[in-house]
This record gives sequence, structure tokens and C-alpha cells, in this order.
Amino acid sequence: MTSAGILGLGIGRLAEAIRKREISAVAAAEASLAALERWQPHLNAVARPRREAALAAAERIDAAIARGEPVGPLAGVPMAHKDMFYRAGELSECGAKLRRGHVPATTSTALACLDAAGAVQVAWLNMAEFAFNPTGHNDHTGHVRNPWNPAHITGGSSSGSGAAVAARATLAALGSDTGGSIRLPAAICGITGLKPTWGLVSRHGAMPLSASLDTVGPLAVSAHDVALVTQAIAGADPLDPDCAARPAPDFLATIEGGARGLVIGVARGFLWEGVHEEVRVILEDALAAWRAAGATVVEVEAPGLAEIRTLVGTIILAESAALHAAQLRDHADDYTQAVRTRLETGLAIPAATYLDALRARKPLTEAFCRTVFSRCDALFAPVLLDPVPTIAESDAGAPTGARWQATIPRNTRLFNYLGLPALSLPSGFTRNGLPAGHQIVGRPFDEPTLFRLGHAFQNVTDWHLRAPAPPA
Repeated sequence: MTSAGILGLGIGRLAEAIRKREISAVAAAEASLAALERWQPHLNAVARPRREAALAAAERIDAAIARGEPVGPLAGVPMAHKDMFYRAGELSECGAKLRRGHVPATTSTALACLDAAGAVQVAWLNMAEFAFNPTGHNDHTGHVRNPWNPAHITGGSSSGSGAAVAARATLAALGSDTGGSIRLPAAICGITGLKPTWGLVSRHGAMPLSASLDTVGPLAVSAHDVALVTQAIAGADPLDPDCAARPAPDFLATIEGGARGLVIGVARGFLWEGVHEEVRVILEDALAAWRAAGATVVEVEAPGLAEIRTLVGTIILAESAALHAAQLRDHADDYTQAVRTRLETGLAIPAATYLDALRARKPLTEAFCRTVFSRCDALFAPVLLDPVPTIAESDAGAPTGARWQATIPRNTRLFNYLGLPALSLPSGFTRNGLPAGHQIVGRPFDEPTLFRLGHAFQNVTDWHLRAPAPPA
């Protein structure tokens, strides 16, 4: 089978083929490494390949299978991850000049879980500096570029993760989502990504940004593949005090249940304000696809969103500034101007303002869930309100840069504040040839319903199967 054929199988089918010895884990790893290398001059998605380590891990899996030993559910599946998940003894530079040469002594729980499931990590992927840029720009490592058109952004901060999966160079990638950093690259690159419920997935060994908002989740081609990866990484972890002390459910148990009998809610007020006409048409077509899948679509009210928009900004700025205060004082010139400006803004936020934002979180979340989820099983919302911009026009130093920096995460960061799970699904393409997407938001810890719905949507649409042309 060709490399493209191997990487096009999807996670479940590839893992099964490796277990049956129809494809070797080494061949799968080689295919991913070759694809990443072929795309690298066009995308700049890779921070560092892990060729020797990946091939050694793949050889161990093939040997275990040959001996008839049990292997994990993701055995031999090649993945690459955002360069902020620590692996003991390996570089983890977090897209930052200040982290060059940093070698952690601990391993991320999420990576350890994927290792235990048999996944093979083939590379570290580029990201926005300290995961603090919604467009994906990074003057330190070079901007990651969109595989559909390299002049355009990938979205951030999981920029390399979005680009590498969309290019079909890796089957899945871990990202982080503090204000949209999984859902934005997923929507902008035309793939699927999950921001899990806050506390579902351990953040131990992942670079922190904002403790009240940070989440860890996967990007992959399909909702089914995202569910498979989530199954491996979700669950209680004593090393993360904020991780929920509850076992992970079976995310695949109901995934084939279809959308019939489920209700999709649409709140057309705040979430749709300023939506571009091209994007609006795509969103309406997506709602028609939901109806075709068997879901009932109803209008709902979504309270408090304008207030939440301000409060979530307060939290992310204050918490990130507190985390970086000492480095900012001693090494301010080592930050890019865009990140430095955000951190300095956070230092000026009064403690009372920050604490008020935290105190408002529980009542606002309860009111939102009570109002929305009394009417529906998941809320439909746009991700990006505009066609995907170019790298040049959305750069922080460009005349239009400030507008893009503010508007791109407008509809994603709301749900970080609420702590709710949100699944980003590809929905079509605008006239500039770039993807557009929407997100479905669920009740706390109700990822199984989101996966069931996402899989049903992707059974009646093929947007997630469309891939950019490989480089010549």
C-alpha cells in the first residue's frame, strides 16, 4: 500500500490492519515521517521530527504483534503533537525563544496515555509562542501555513497540529485549547477537533497558560477518530488536581446511534453577530445537513454571552500574566511584541476584577446550561465569522491585525469560560478556497453525545474527507 493509502485509512482501520499484520507499524511511521518531510517546506508545521525514537517504538509494536502479545487500541498509529507536551529527556520549546533548549524531567500524562495505547509519536509540531496567539503567527519559529493555501493562517495556537492533520501527514495530533486553540485550527484547516470539558483530560506535563481555562484535546480528520484518541487520554489523574475524579465513559458506545431523536439548538443573537454572508450560507447549509441527518433543529436563547466575553478575557490575561511575570520582568525583549503586549495588559488587571470574573463563573454557567440544555442536546455555533484571512493581513503589526486578533477567538473562548465541551466540525469552503466550520457545544462531560452527533453529521457530509493537494 502507498504511503498516502496508509495515512488515508483513518485511525481505527489502520490500527486494525497493523494488528492483523497487513501493514507494519514501521511502514506507518515511515509514511507519516515522509509526508511531514514532504510538506515541511510548504507548511513549516514540524518543530522537530522523532525519526529514531518513532521507528524504534514501531519496531517494538511489530515485534509484540508477531509474538502474539496484546497491544493497545492505537497500536502503530502515527501521531505528532504540539511542542508543549513534555516528554522526559526531550526538548520542549513551546514555540518560544525563552524555552530554547528546555528539556523537561517529566512526561505529560496525555502522552503517557497515548504511549500505553500504542500510538507512535513521529514529531513535535510548531505552535504559537507560549500558546498565546489565535492566528498561529510566530516570529520565533516562523509562521505555520495553511495547507489549502500557504498564504493564509492555520489558526492558533495549535497551528502545526491543524496543518499536519489537514495535510494528512499524521493521523492525529494533541493540541491545547484555552480560548479556541484546538477548534480554530480545526475549523480553519478543515478537520475535526475537540475542546473537552474542563477537567476531563489531565493537563499534567503540558505547558500551562491559564489554569482556569486550559484544556487538552485531539485534532483528527473525523469525529470518530477524535473519539478514539479521547478514549485513550481521558480520565482521572492524581498528578493533576483539577482533573475530575471520575472514570472516562465509553466514547464509542453510542457513536453509531445517529442524530435522530436528538435536538440541535441555534442561538442566533450574539453568536451570529457580524457573520460574513459567505459563512452564513455555509452555516445554514450545515443546519440543513443536521436536519438531513435526523436531528431536530430549534431556536434557543443563550444568556450571558456578552458578559462572558469580557470575563473570559480578564481571566486569561490575568492568569497568563501572573504565570509569566518574573520572565517578563527579566526577559521582556525575548517575547514577541504581540505576546508581550497581552501579558503587560494582564499585569494591569486589579485582583478584585480577576476574582469577580472567577466568582461569576458558576452562576453564569448554571444559567447558561439551564436555559440552553433544557431545550436541546447540543448548541450549534459558528467558529470563525469570516473567511480565513491571510497571514499578512492578520499579523499583529498589520493595519487590520488588531481586528483579526480580537474577532478570531470571539466565539470559541466563551465556552472555555463555561468549561463546556465543544466539537469543531468542517462545514464547507468559502470562495477563497479555505475551509469554514462550526462547533457543537454540549453539557458538562457529555462528550459521548457530541461524538454521536458529529459522526452522524459526517455520515451525511464529506467536508472532513476533503484534503488539500499534496505538494509537487
